[in-house]
Amino acid sequence: MSDQDLITVKVHGVHRVAEGVAAFELVREDGEPFPEWAPGAHIDVVIGEGLERQYSLCGDPAADKTWTIAVLREPESRGGSRRLHDEVAEGTPLAVRGPRNEFPLESSPQYLFIAGGIGITPLLPMVRALAAVGADWRLVYGGRQAASMAFVDDLAEFGGRVTVWPEDQFGLIDLEALLGEPADGVKVYCCGPGPLIDAVEARCAEWPPGALHVERFRPREGALDGERTGFQVRLDASGLTLDVGPDQSIAEVVEAAGVDIMTSCREGTCGTCETTVLDGVPDHRDSLLTQEEKAANDTMMICCSRSRTPLLVLDL
Repeated sequence: MSDQDLITVKVHGVHRVAEGVAAFELVREDGEPFPEWAPGAHIDVVIGEGLERQYSLCGDPAADKTWTIAVLREPESRGGSRRLHDEVAEGTPLAVRGPRNEFPLESSPQYLFIAGGIGITPLLPMVRALAAVGADWRLVYGGRQAASMAFVDDLAEFGGRVTVWPEDQFGLIDLEALLGEPADGVKVYCCGPGPLIDAVEARCAEWPPGALHVERFRPREGALDGERTGFQVRLDASGLTLDVGPDQSIAEVVEAAGVDIMTSCREGTCGTCETTVLDGVPDHRDSLLTQEEKAANDTMMICCSRSRTPLLVLDL
């Protein structure tokens, strides 16, 4: 993990926004404004030595002195959410990096947002921005139960444009009713648990190309699997040719060679390590690039993806 562009922050406030969900307001230690961001952006939060996680910004982009993230305490936490909930309080120092936006809000005549649980966080600034300009949009927000669904009170101001769908009352979101008929001129944005995103992707398979936009917090099921053979990478800037073993990632090998690169999630979901491919064919194992982007083979996530050819030439 590179220390490049880290910003030292402190927690200005912690607020419980739903059962098991806390919102953390961050301010810079130096009192300066944060970098600009747009709806869909996320930041890397360095919670402790070797522990770094990505969280969507869910506050107001115009509030340049405060960044807000909301964190679900995961029952099977790998350490990040547990530490934030149990050990981080007002005044706690942290380090952050970003923002970075792999989930941008694109222009469209109409929008359909589908959120599951903590997946509401990147969508909240989107619907606020669209409401401010009088755009045509609708949000369907599902969760296990109403008490566990963050920001429901905030969304009440949008009236009938928002449908709150607690599973214990209504069952699973009726995706067939929402997506069964492909529609022109509609952008669909979805964020939430993997099974929800998988189901939305399946129903949008017949929609116009580019209609669906998703963001995953975890790798797609099976994305990191597959045969692992050795290959070589050539770094174009230095001319270095490096061997990548079956049990190594490109990022690990490049770092071991003393080349400074940016990485974060190490599982192909955050986009930090996206690298331009100058020659060769990547074996894409990320959960971020679209099928069209993967087919183009001009960028790859070097934290997890591998090579289909004996040599990859990278813009490093």
